[in-house]
Amino acid sequence: MTSTTLASSFRDPSGFVFTEGDKLYRQVNFSYKDNYDMLMSSGLYNTLVKQNLLIPHEEASIKNENAYKIIKPEIISFISYPYEWCFSQLKDAALLTLKIQKIALTHEMSLKDASSYNVQFKNSKPVFIDTLSFEKYIEGKPWIAYKQFCQHFLGPLSLMSLKDIRLNQLLKTNIDGIPLDLVSSLLPFSTRLKPSLLLHLHLHAKSQKHYSNKTINKNNAFISKNSLLGLVDSLETTINGLHWNPHGTVWADYYENTNYTSDSFKHKQELVASFLDKNKTKSLLDLGANEGVFSRLASDKNISTISCDMDPGSIEKSYLTSKKNNLNILPLLLDLTNPSSDIGFNNEERSSIWKRISCDTVMALALIHHLAISNNLPLDTIAKFFSSICKSLIIEFVPKNDSQVQKLLANREDIFINYTQKDFEKTFNQYFLIIDSAQIKESQRTLYNMQKK
Repeated sequence: MTSTTLASSFRDPSGFVFTEGDKLYRQVNFSYKDNYDMLMSSGLYNTLVKQNLLIPHEEASIKNENAYKIIKPEIISFISYPYEWCFSQLKDAALLTLKIQKIALTHEMSLKDASSYNVQFKNSKPVFIDTLSFEKYIEGKPWIAYKQFCQHFLGPLSLMSLKDIRLNQLLKTNIDGIPLDLVSSLLPFSTRLKPSLLLHLHLHAKSQKHYSNKTINKNNAFISKNSLLGLVDSLETTINGLHWNPHGTVWADYYENTNYTSDSFKHKQELVASFLDKNKTKSLLDLGANEGVFSRLASDKNISTISCDMDPGSIEKSYLTSKKNNLNILPLLLDLTNPSSDIGFNNEERSSIWKRISCDTVMALALIHHLAISNNLPLDTIAKFFSSICKSLIIEFVPKNDSQVQKLLANREDIFINYTQKDFEKTFNQYFLIIDSAQIKESQRTLYNMQKK
């Protein structure tokens, strides 16, 4: 069987990830032998796995003379990226990384890699996925991943908390983390009066600039283990001190201002539940999910759900609820008109969201009018797109006389002559079979259940 090396792991000299068919493996190179043996024999691996901080793996029986070991890690159902996370997801990933570093030091090991891409989410809880990120601790050696941690976690979180929540999108154009000089320049001046941010961001950025063209004698850089633990504690305290309130974004308070009555909302839930059952849905992509009310309805049916919305406040609320209840939901930030694309070296290191997502059902509730009217997307373009990503489609048509559509049209000319229910059905019928349709009680909205032709 032909193996395929994942482009996302080509930078790591310790090994790489590859697939054979539907199976995922990681090669451990001979250069990493001593560190791998230390990880497994020191008790660190067992400790982290037992606490659900690191994904478990098995040593595979595959023979390869160029590899010290071939391991088979547990597969994460969907790989997401930091610029698709809400504030608390990135914060929890940061705290996980620091917790692992502290535990590693008690086992005479240290993280040599503190990239946010080493963390994924399982049942709305962060888990570390890079087994080869650990190295033997050497007394006096500074934490090699300190700069990377600040660029991947502390910098973005500080910008999101203290400047603008949308600045996490800088991670899209800075795959190695947001440069600290940029973080320092964007943060409010008042952050220089906070000792932790002054030290870890502003002075850190200034130090980087000062030494950028100088040769550094590494033998003079000595830091004791207690000092290193103190650094990690300081970072942990700083991260815990950063907060963001999800209220006040465009859609974070949507359900407080919706035009549904309690009866119509209940009827909509009943219809969605029946369509999910009829489709025998196992995996769901909920687009325009807001704070995830209908995603949770699917999760209650043991359906693996990715819950997407472009509003950071909505995704923040969705994540916190899913985390609290240990739900099989992955809330993600997604702007359908500007989704995550292929980035990195040769545009292959991080793949677009549509290359990563595989689901049998897409749900698009109260979304069609935003795509067609707010974003001027033709119905045919929308229908064709949905047909490319799912087998079943649960979609809600919101007519022009609906109060939410009237708000969209209030300050612009109505040029959308083809935005009618008749045209909607005719267009979608080119790509889907309409299996069911029902008007939602006490509204003019209609819910459709469709199967891809």
